[in-house]
Amino acid sequence: MKPAPTLSTAFLYPAGQSLPKPLLALRKQRGTALVDMPLPTRKTENWKYSSKYLKLTDDMAISLPAEGKTGSSLAVPGYKVAFLNGVMMPEACEYPDLDGISIQSFSDLSDEEASDLADRLDSTLDNKAVQMARLNSARFEDGLLIRLKPEAVLDQPLFIVHEVTAEASGSAFPRIFVDAGRHSQITLVEEYISSGSAQVMVNTVTEFNVTEGANITSIRLNMEGENVQHIGSTGVVQQRSSRFESHTVGFGGPLRRHDLQVRLEGEGAECKLNGVVVTQGKQHYDNHTTIEHVAAHCNSEETYRNIAADQSHAVFNGRIHIHQDAQKSNADMNNKNLLLSNGAEIDTKPELEIYADDVKCAHGATIGQLNEISLFYLVSRGIGRREANVLLTMAFINELVEQIPVEAVRETVQGRLNHFFEQTFQEA
Repeated sequence: MKPAPTLSTAFLYPAGQSLPKPLLALRKQRGTALVDMPLPTRKTENWKYSSKYLKLTDDMAISLPAEGKTGSSLAVPGYKVAFLNGVMMPEACEYPDLDGISIQSFSDLSDEEASDLADRLDSTLDNKAVQMARLNSARFEDGLLIRLKPEAVLDQPLFIVHEVTAEASGSAFPRIFVDAGRHSQITLVEEYISSGSAQVMVNTVTEFNVTEGANITSIRLNMEGENVQHIGSTGVVQQRSSRFESHTVGFGGPLRRHDLQVRLEGEGAECKLNGVVVTQGKQHYDNHTTIEHVAAHCNSEETYRNIAADQSHAVFNGRIHIHQDAQKSNADMNNKNLLLSNGAEIDTKPELEIYADDVKCAHGATIGQLNEISLFYLVSRGIGRREANVLLTMAFINELVEQIPVEAVRETVQGRLNHFFEQTFQEA
């Protein structure tokens, strides 16, 4: 029997040493625990459809240098933090000057602050289920700590631009931790972009600690190039009467993977998860979500839509777990999928696991193609077949795109979708 592949030891040696001692110690501890870590295979349930796309060669283990200038496809109308190859670039940042809001790089933390952070990193994620997040914990070179004091409100969105410069093979490990105090409020936009053509890997982790009454909106826009493998993890823990809203927009690549885990620990907590994915060529995109209803009287709403063209592959796996004490839970999950060619593939697996008896839960999934009758109707009214295809496809996802609460992101997504349509549909 062929032995299971394990993580190469080349990935266990981070380069940067500018972090405070408590974070260096944490990183070393996490690295030691990764020795002989099995890599996911087709037999790994939550990597069943994606393991064959994961290519971790030794030359990718090298940390990409944090040198050069950063860019963004967004016309940033708010505050900005720039990461280059996983390291913050202070000269490209525009911080808010508001009471009650602190934004610091990990490398600027005092030993006391770093020690407190080290105790909290990874606390929002089930690392057994999100095993590649453990690699980030062993390799992050820098990170961003956002702290909001009680009642603090960020008046404009905070844009975090993550850029990788792929002039040579390597990897980057961006890290973010958001600690939102009671009744605080923030909108966070993460944009992932790239330049260069070498084969690289980006492994990201973002964590949210959402305390009582806090309101967080998270927008995640993945627009990296065809040479970038992207593996991302987002962990959320919510307390009483808090609200977390997520909008994820992803464009495919050789491997795109995002794990989103939300844990509703306080009564009255609410979360809303929206996701849009488009793939073409031989691209692959995999979204895995988990919502844990731990406390009673919590609400969750989840809507993901995938579009796959050519020979591409999209995956959605959504799991809702209603714990025994989570009475009066209200949970709804919906996944709709659109195949634009006979060679495309979409796999969907909605899951409900319920241990409470007084709940209201629903889930559903559909996979289909463009309706030929609708196409015929539009063409018979003088609309070209290409334009008819675009109209119907855009209508399929526009409901979710329009819900993105930041205009600059909506405009960027629309522009990228137009490019997708130009490549996918030809005038008939």
